[in-house]
Amino acid sequence: MKDGIFISQEAYARELLKKLNMLDCNPTNTPMECGVKLSREKEGVRKVDQILFRSLVRSLRYLTYTKPDILFSVRLVSRYMENLTETYMKAVKRILCYLRGILEYGMFYLTSDECKLIGYCDSDYAGDIDGRKSTTGFVFFLGNNAIS
Repeated sequence: MKDGIFISQEAYARELLKKLNMLDCNPTNTPMECGVKLSREKEGVRKVDQILFRSLVRSLRYLTYTKPDILFSVRLVSRYMENLTETYMKAVKRILCYLRGILEYGMFYLTSDECKLIGYCDSDYAGDIDGRKSTTGFVFFLGNNAIS
């Protein structure tokens, strides 16, 4: 574009949803339910296809380049790659339903001579039920932003 670059992975996300027959699913407002705490110990009973789950998580990780709002949720479900159960698959499907609602979104990089660096960070101290590890997230914006 004349005033910047727009990067979108809409076609990739659409193909992913189409492959899983989720293109017509009801979109959700958030990628994960508020306050969800996943654990290795007590989550679900039925096992799920590990190859499918890992493939989905890899695809979602790739999508985080243009959709950083799913990064925390994708990181959370990627902790549970072994001993997978239906609870983790439900969490991944929730992310996919959220993705359905933001297919057209992407990243726009504005052309400008000015340059600002703005950063935000948040953390969940000792929020991991299994290992009492903390989860920290951060995002930085570089460029001419209206955000300040």
